[in-house]
Amino acid sequence: MTTRLALLRDPMIAVLVLATLAGFVVPAVGEARAGAQMVTNGAIFLLFLVNGMRVPRDEIRKGIANWRFFLPLFIWVFGIMAVAGLGVSVLASSVLPPLVALGFLYLGTLPSTIQSATSYTAIAGGNVALSVVGAALINIAGVFVTAPLFALLGGGEVAQIGSEAIVRIGLILVLPFVIGQVVQSWTHKWVMDRKAKIVWLDRIVIGIAVYVAFSGAVEQGIATMFDVTGWAVLIGLTLVFLALANTAAWLASGLLGFARADRIAFLFAAAQKSVAIGAPLAAILFPPDVAGFAIAPLLLYHLLQLIIAAPLASALAANQRLVGA
Repeated sequence: MTTRLALLRDPMIAVLVLATLAGFVVPAVGEARAGAQMVTNGAIFLLFLVNGMRVPRDEIRKGIANWRFFLPLFIWVFGIMAVAGLGVSVLASSVLPPLVALGFLYLGTLPSTIQSATSYTAIAGGNVALSVVGAALINIAGVFVTAPLFALLGGGEVAQIGSEAIVRIGLILVLPFVIGQVVQSWTHKWVMDRKAKIVWLDRIVIGIAVYVAFSGAVEQGIATMFDVTGWAVLIGLTLVFLALANTAAWLASGLLGFARADRIAFLFAAAQKSVAIGAPLAAILFPPDVAGFAIAPLLLYHLLQLIIAAPLASALAANQRLVGA
């Protein structure tokens, strides 16, 4: 009960809901959208600069060295989940607008979340250190892997992703992260001393990206594309995807012979998807009138994964106490 109440107080949920509602009620359209896009790009650059400053280089090296955990996690996140996303996308294309259906493929190619995966690993009694390093490495890899993987699996549906989009990703995501890593020796302590404030930088940048994306979708008529049945199908497919991801990740970690604490770390890092990467990347990858459609499954998945993860983590913790008793 306490975990569920804490979930309801999660500021990230409030940010996502408010940004989405703002996109519907007061969308940035016409000339305002161009200005909003420039603000978004600047905010994303700043976010990834800070990310580069706060992910210790030693943790990256240690994570890569633990290939027995990281390699299966990498294959799962960018292989199994990506193919599953493609399958759900094909299934959804017959009942949902094409761009929304394509959003399931985009969802499948995204990296893990860091903050919530680590938090729920801790609640469940899992290997927190492994969770932090594994999810961080997957997020770094996602900056380089998600866009080309999405283009490869999407084929003609995403043919507009060309060299221009790759250049934007390099300039707005990769370049600031590399700069952050270079200056980390001088800035890491300053960043970590302001950790609580910097968490709000994450939330604000994500909120801006979601707002701009949904502004474009509203301008293109997303509000009139769904009836009650359409929303039910979208939510149902997202729930199925999430349930399969969690179940299969847990079973796969058992087949790999991981200890229970490592299985818990693998579960949350493998099944959860990152809106912190997904929303900013969509703002760069897709035209403004497309991005809102593409991230609709991601926003639903993110909300539902938090709702499901809370009782799941509590159940795993309770089970571990029973086993240890």
